[in-house]
This record gives sequence, C-alpha cells and structure tokens, in this order.
Amino acid sequence: MCGLGTVGMASMALSVGIVGLPNVGKSTVFNALTAGKAEASNYPFCTIDPNVGIIPVPDARLQRIEKHIPTKKIIPAIVEIVDIAGLVKGASQGEGLGNKFLANIRETNALLLMVRCFDDPNVIHVAGTVDPMRDIEIIEIELVLADAETAEKRLKKAQGAAKAGGKETKVELALAEKVVAHLNAGNPARTLDLSDDDKKAIMLWGFMTVKPVLYVCNVGEGDLPDGNKYSELVKKRAAAENAGCTVLCGKVEAELAELPPGDRDELLASYNLKEPALATLARECYRLLGLQSFFTAGEMEIRAWTIKKGTLAPAAAGVIHTDLEQKFARAKVYSVDDLDEFGSEVAIKNAGKLRFEGKEYVVQEGDVIHFL
Repeated sequence: MCGLGTVGMASMALSVGIVGLPNVGKSTVFNALTAGKAEASNYPFCTIDPNVGIIPVPDARLQRIEKHIPTKKIIPAIVEIVDIAGLVKGASQGEGLGNKFLANIRETNALLLMVRCFDDPNVIHVAGTVDPMRDIEIIEIELVLADAETAEKRLKKAQGAAKAGGKETKVELALAEKVVAHLNAGNPARTLDLSDDDKKAIMLWGFMTVKPVLYVCNVGEGDLPDGNKYSELVKKRAAAENAGCTVLCGKVEAELAELPPGDRDELLASYNLKEPALATLARECYRLLGLQSFFTAGEMEIRAWTIKKGTLAPAAAGVIHTDLEQKFARAKVYSVDDLDEFGSEVAIKNAGKLRFEGKEYVVQEGDVIHFL
C-alpha cells in the first residue's frame, strides 16, 4: 500500500460541539464518548474551557476487511467533539460565560444539542423544573439573538459596499437583508430558504444557527431504550426540523465506557440495547458533518479515511499524503462487498470487479482504494 505522511482531513478541525443548559449531562456524555477526564458537576459552569476529545467512529466494515486481509492494526475514522460550558438565558448579552461560550460554538462545525429528559430531585435544574422544550427555546433564542447581531454588522458592511456600485455587492446586500429579517423574526439561519450558492455564502458569515443540529435526549435509566414523554416531545420537534434525534442515558453510557467488552454486553442486554448509544452518536456526528469514509488495506494497517461527500479521487489521495494528490495517476478501487464475495483482491480482479478510476472519479462511501 501507499506510504503514509502528511495527513489532511483526518486532522482537520471538523468538530461537533455539545451544547445545552447547565446540569443536563454534557460532561458525563463527553467523558463516556472520549474516555476523558472532564469533571461532571452539579453546579453551572463546571467546564469553563471547552474540553476537546477525539472519538472513533464505529465501523464493522473494518473487521470485515480484516477477515480477508490480515493486518497489524486497524485505525477507524474519527470525529472531534467539544464539551462547551453550559449556556444560560442572557448569554447573547454577556450573561454567564457570554461571549466566550458563543465563541466556542462558532469554532465548531455542527451542534449536539443535549436536553435533560429525566427527573431527579438530587440534580439541580438551572430553571427549577424539567421542561425540554423550554430548554431548547432558551438555547435557540440566545443563538438567534447573537446571530442577529452578527447579521446586522454584515448588513451595514454590505450597505456601505453597495453604495460604490457593482452587481456582486448588491447581491450580497439583498442576501444580508433577507438574513437579518429572518433572524429578527426569531428563526434560526438554517431554516432560511436559500439557493445553494447563498447557503455557501452565509456559511462563511460566522452564524451559529446555520450549523446542523442533532438533538440528544438524556433520559433516566428506567426510560431505556425508547425514551419517555419528554424525549417524545424532542423527537417531534426534530422531525419537524428534519433534524436527527438520539436517546441515551448518560449514567449508563458512562458505566459502559468503564467496562470490559464481556461485562459491557451483559449490561447492554439488561437495558435491551444492541450497542452503546454513544456508538450511534459517533456515527450521527460523522453524518451530521457530511463526511464519509474510504478504506486503505494492507499488511501494516487497515484504515478508514475521512472525506467530505463528493470528493474527487485526487483530493481523497491527498488526505493520505500530499504527494499522492500531486502525483495522482489513477485509483484501483473495489468495494467491501466485493471483498466479502470473492475473498481477495486477486479474486476480485479475476472476476472483473476491480476498477481503475481517473481524476474525475467521485469517491464513494466504503470504497477500498489503492492510489497509483
């Protein structure tokens, strides 16, 4: 297989931020995801600086490849996850950690909006009662207000540029006016009906509510695996927004993360779970960012490489090593299904299933590739 060197996408700052009110279980879930050491606390602002962790994306195809290509190590795809300090009402005006909190969100590419969906008198709720829909509204309002301020600044800049004339400046002014009106009406930027070009444009304007969202319902142990009345409300909201929604129990996930595989399976079975919810969450993070994997496989390692959907073969090669992109000639490609069916690359070739693709080839999810 090709040599390894300067890695591109695998080390890019593609990250998901865990956001929510204080005491909803963010740090507990972050710890379970990353096996890290963030301190869970019963007090607001326990995570003052965002903790950053790298989580593997579970992918059974790696083990399927290994059955046919024995290797020394397996390296899964990864997602960067950021545990951001709890938001409070008034954050857009500087309450709580204010601007620092908002700046941390701006640096992420997508949001896991964690909502408390459990009753526990021993865990203080910052608003006094458990109400997931209210909590979501508090977070969204604060982000919309902060985005509206950003949009107003962008509008003033566009107005000044438009006075000098030019078609492009007038187009940007019209877009800025549309965005300001939408945000001032209390709507997140991601719900604005825009052309693909306009969507790409506002992605660069620093808005938080333009980021894709995955709702995470943190329920009690007795509410697994399906959730409860609180999580059902969140699911309905997510469905209306065409957003994802995952149900988990932070306490159970934290316990699972500490156990060896055999004991883990036993605990999962006791809650009627097939796998830790955090495995699903990791895959959802990957999907949320619009990412996909291709594989390289050899005696030294089998590895999942991360690319954006729609990536051409030369750029995918550049993820492995910059030289591979510059010197790209062609790519030898087959699928994991082909490997399962025929058992080896030689057999795949003899069956006429091995493909040679050029510079215009769009890499597909799950391709096994050897770059030449």
